[in-house]
Amino acid sequence: MGLMRYRGREFSEVEISRIRALITEEGSLGRAHLSRRVCEELSWRRLDGRLKDMACRVALLQMERAGHITLPVALRPGWMGRPGARLAAPRTLLGEPGAEVSCRVDELRTIFLEPVVSKSEGLYWRELIGRYHYLGYKTLVGAQLRYLIRAESGVLLGCLGFSAAAWKSAARDQWIGWNGPEREKNLERIVDNSRFLILPWIRVKGLASKALALAARVLPAHWERTYGYRPLLLETFVEVERFQGTCYRAANWICVGQTQGRSKYDRHHQHAKPIKNIWLYPLVKDFRRRLCSISPEMRSA
Repeated sequence: MGLMRYRGREFSEVEISRIRALITEEGSLGRAHLSRRVCEELSWRRLDGRLKDMACRVALLQMERAGHITLPVALRPGWMGRPGARLAAPRTLLGEPGAEVSCRVDELRTIFLEPVVSKSEGLYWRELIGRYHYLGYKTLVGAQLRYLIRAESGVLLGCLGFSAAAWKSAARDQWIGWNGPEREKNLERIVDNSRFLILPWIRVKGLASKALALAARVLPAHWERTYGYRPLLLETFVEVERFQGTCYRAANWICVGQTQGRSKYDRHHQHAKPIKNIWLYPLVKDFRRRLCSISPEMRSA
């Protein structure tokens, strides 16, 4: 069988056998417990030392689909569903369209990003994305941060979501210049702008690029407080048939090529996806040196 790769990690036959043993020994305690135990047994951790629990959950599901393991019945229906699955959005009065805002971006004075922290804020963010983003609300896997975009007056303008980067992206990887081991070690240092929404009733030219520029300034510190390390590069994927990526260009993002029509979870070329332009934004000047290094000093930078 040889080595198998799931969620950016290679698993040996011995490790797969150990996972099967853990399923037999502790599977009755639930899949969440199982994913934590697998991370502990295999020393699968983030840069900050925490277990890569969410990545492991997805890896286990993919292993089962490939026929390598049989997971216990989920104690909670819906646990570990298909990565990127589109979910129904809640509908509340809070998420109903607001009054139209039409002005110049400078007339808004200051805008700010409000981190989504509480459960109620998370449900509100989910509703807005589900109702007004063309892709709807989908589950995000791995490390993630979400924001509400507000004007100085408190008026809600939109939403931003950041999550784990795509495992492979030919144009991105060529532009960075790293090899397989370097990518495997440092992929966490790239963060994907997975959702960006300016609400339909907000008509403010230049707002989108201003929000992106603000995100590039504040996200590294927020990410470090949450996960213990700073990202080095932002990425996003923009459908070529829908959008030109004008706001990303205006915010000094760099278009480095196009996707091959696969999602970031599709390893086997099974699911055709729309072609997307790949946009990147370096957060530090020496991002290539850091991303292309596996030395300890670069890992802790």
